Amino acid sequence: MLFKKHNIRKRLKSTKVNRFLKRRLIKQILLFVCFTIVLSGIFIFNMTTNKISAEVGDVARQDIVTNKDIVDKIETNRLREQSMDKVEPIYKFDLSVQVNVKTKINNFFDIIQMIRNSQDENKILQKELLKREADIELSDNDFSILLTTKKSDLDKLQSYIGDIIFQVMAKGIKEKDLEESKQVLIENFDKIEDLKDSNKRIGREIIVNFLKPNMFLDIKQTKEAKEAVAKQIEDIKIKKGQVIILKGEEFKKRHIALLRESGLLKEKNMKEYKPKIGLILLAVLIVCSFIVYLYYLNRKLLYNPKLLFMVMLIVIVILLLGKSVSDVSTYLVPIATATMLITILLDEKVSIFINLIMVIQLAYITNASPSIIVLYMLSGLVGAIGGKEANHRYKIFVVGLVVGLVNVFMSVSIGLILDEGAYLIVQQSIFGILNGVMCSVITVGSLPLWESVFGIITPQKLLDLSNPNTPIMKRLLLEAPGTYHHSIVVGNLSESAAEAINANALLARVGSYYHDIGKLKRPYFFKENQFNSANPHDKLKANLSTIVILNHVKDGVEMAKKYKLPKFIEDIIRQHHGRTLVAFFYHKALNSEKSESVREEDFRYPGPKPQTKEAAIIMLADSVEAAVRSIQEPTKVKIESLIKKIIKAKLEDGQLDESELTFKDLDIIANKFTIILLGIFHERIEYPKLNIDEIKGGI
Repeated sequence: MLFKKHNIRKRLKSTKVNRFLKRRLIKQILLFVCFTIVLSGIFIFNMTTNKISAEVGDVARQDIVTNKDIVDKIETNRLREQSMDKVEPIYKFDLSVQVNVKTKINNFFDIIQMIRNSQDENKILQKELLKREADIELSDNDFSILLTTKKSDLDKLQSYIGDIIFQVMAKGIKEKDLEESKQVLIENFDKIEDLKDSNKRIGREIIVNFLKPNMFLDIKQTKEAKEAVAKQIEDIKIKKGQVIILKGEEFKKRHIALLRESGLLKEKNMKEYKPKIGLILLAVLIVCSFIVYLYYLNRKLLYNPKLLFMVMLIVIVILLLGKSVSDVSTYLVPIATATMLITILLDEKVSIFINLIMVIQLAYITNASPSIIVLYMLSGLVGAIGGKEANHRYKIFVVGLVVGLVNVFMSVSIGLILDEGAYLIVQQSIFGILNGVMCSVITVGSLPLWESVFGIITPQKLLDLSNPNTPIMKRLLLEAPGTYHHSIVVGNLSESAAEAINANALLARVGSYYHDIGKLKRPYFFKENQFNSANPHDKLKANLSTIVILNHVKDGVEMAKKYKLPKFIEDIIRQHHGRTLVAFFYHKALNSEKSESVREEDFRYPGPKPQTKEAAIIMLADSVEAAVRSIQEPTKVKIESLIKKIIKAKLEDGQLDESELTFKDLDIIANKFTIILLGIFHERIEYPKLNIDEIKGGI
């Protein structure tokens, strides 16, 4: 082993740990209970039965008349709702809003007067104080004008603002009319003749900031008014012997309700609980088998409620979608969508098991025959296995095409086994192809949604980010070419090292590309972008230089938000320096005249330390690349020695404590860094000097 064992003790209060575990356990239990309930509901709802004599959409075979007086509840409710909709909302006037607005305006002008009367005559400091104390957004110029305007003009401005706002608010302002009221106030304010234009402008801004609605919907009175109107509508009654539905007429929801009300509808036999209990037990068994599978083969997913919820949601959505399209054809059920999504978002092992339990569920929901069950199984397996290699979006369509071809072969096979006609076989084959296309389209279309909502990092997302034509990468190349080249080299180092220790190599490479984008704000303050020009740090004190250097992390996070980069990019930017000490400027500060006031804490990056293997690898690659580049005459011994020294220093400084890297990993990483950097900074052959004239003479 290259590094000595470095023991780190993390002291956490047992009460906090227990509290966290209990919260997670409660979430897990709730998720699995809800999942069981939803599956049971889907099973029971779709349980086939022949006990209903009429449904919405059926055609009546004869005239049906009621056998007793009944109330047409649907029509009655429709008329009542219609009358309730016509009732105008009732609003109530809130006097306190007007008082609060007036108080805020007075306080604002009081603050201005107080600052103007203060002993501190520094206008800049006065303006900053006003900006800080005033609860209003104005430009710097407006604040300056307010501080320099004559007191009489300022009092006049305050008086006009108060009068105009009071007049409008006295009439009442609804929330929906707020913008319109602001516009009316502004127009009235513009008509005032004895105010300067600058004061008018400021007055408009103050009005816009302070004006609030003071009339609010009175829910209780509005509800009571609607209920009073609804009570005036009498029940619509159908007398005994009147027709409910005519022969040939299509059953509507109203007809079914009338049949039920009259007792003529043949309902499901609610006394037969056995099938329902059986389906509930099946749902419980499926969920329990899922829990056991995760416990033994994927505990990381089991202990992640967020990802668990995602898997359950995918299963439920595909089950419901499968039930819907199965009414057209069972060959259209897109089970491969679920397996492709889960493979891409998580891994293929979970996807294969999900495929198994979904086939069982779909068999009951769609009343699938044994042949169709086999088709579901094969289709889902192709999606699960093919999704593993679908690291580009076009490959997802290729997987969908393969799913479609498998469906075609199964359709032909089933057709021949069951001795079906050629037309039916062709029709089923077309549905099979459409199934594959539909699976790929749904997968590609919904993938960004799953990525963003659940924060999943997929290969497709990473490949999109690795494109050098993204706006931020273009800026980095043009504005900070040295940093761009450094990031590319760090990416190569990180990818190779991550791949060697079975971390996410693509994530490490992409994270490396963006880890230093914060340097775009001040590129020439960083050595790699100076290109032999003057170093601006030579003219700065050590603490100021440190602030610039440390701020490139904060600036990077801000740019990541501005360009809407994923959360993991922000995390890598924050973590790629951890809590490292900016040693050069720290020692420079120690050697200054005021070294006694120098604190090491002020010269460390804010952190946090790397939380993942990929972030830690990027930290090491970043430090190693910059250090090796500074070697005057690079040799294998020098490069290898420097790499080991840097990694050991990071380890001893505690920067790798939270990254899950092992000492074995660090050995592998050091070796990979050495191999790649030797290829970049190899020893050059010193070519002999040639005399051009002698060469020409020889010719």
